This record gives sequence, structure tokens and C-alpha cells, in this order.
Amino acid sequence: MKIYSADIIADYFRSRTDVDVGDLISNLKLQKLCYYAAGVVAAARQDNDKPLFADPIEAWQHGPVIPNLYHKFKDYGANGIPPIQNCDFSVIEERDRAVLDDVYNYYGQYSAWKLRNMTHEETPWLNAYEQPDVTITTTALQAFFSQEFDADYLISYHA
Repeated sequence: MKIYSADIIADYFRSRTDVDVGDLISNLKLQKLCYYAAGVVAAARQDNDKPLFADPIEAWQHGPVIPNLYHKFKDYGANGIPPIQNCDFSVIEERDRAVLDDVYNYYGQYSAWKLRNMTHEETPWLNAYEQPDVTITTTALQAFFSQEFDADYLISYHA
């Protein structure tokens, strides 16, 4: 199981956008998609030493944030970040791409603010936001998302 950089995961989501149909991803939405992908993979892998990406996720005021991604895209504000085209994502294992596609297809339908509000009701963000160390751990993601997804779906990750 590979551990990626958050940049490659963000680029994958950016490659899925279709500007022609008004499909844009703001920094806020990109943060939440990466968070949900990290959560689903944490639940599927069941290995706290093997997160989806090595970059830390922190509990900020508007939900989970990967700080280096935030700073990379903050100049876009609430506007859409340009999509990426013609990228080679062969470095991402097929089973991880499948999860990323599932995350995009399900969570991508929601607005950035809807996703923000959803994360504010989930224990990984709630528990970390109230602590001096605002890092959302892989352990916290695994514990929460294991309860949120069907066991058969999580098992299929290893098939």
C-alpha cells in the first residue's frame, strides 16, 4: 500500500472537474474531498501506519485542512481552481483510484459549504478542533469511517 503526497491526490480530484458543465473545485471543497478520501482509505486499509497521504490534516475553523494544499491554492479564494488535464496518475494504485473516484462521485456532488458543515458533525474534526494539537490522526479517521461505510465495501479494497 502506497502513501502518496496530498498534492497528487488533489491533482487527481482536479483532473475530474469538467468546467464545461460548471464543475469547479474551490480550495475549501478540495480540502474536504482530500479529507474524505483519507478517511475512506484509512477505514479500508485498517493500518494506521499507512495513511492515504503523508501530509497532516488539521482541524481548522472551517473543517479539516491539509495546510500545504491550503497555502498552495489560497490565492484562488472561493473561486474555482483550474483543472488539470492529461496527467499520468499511474503512480496511484488502482484500488486507491477506485476509492478516489467513489469519493468524487459521492461527495463531489455537494457544495463546499455543505461538505464543510458535514465535517463539523463528525468526530475526527470535532475531537481534534477542541485539542491543543489540532491534527486529525489516521487512527481517528479509521475509527470514524469504519462505522460509516459498509463492511463489504471496505473489504473489497483488499480484493
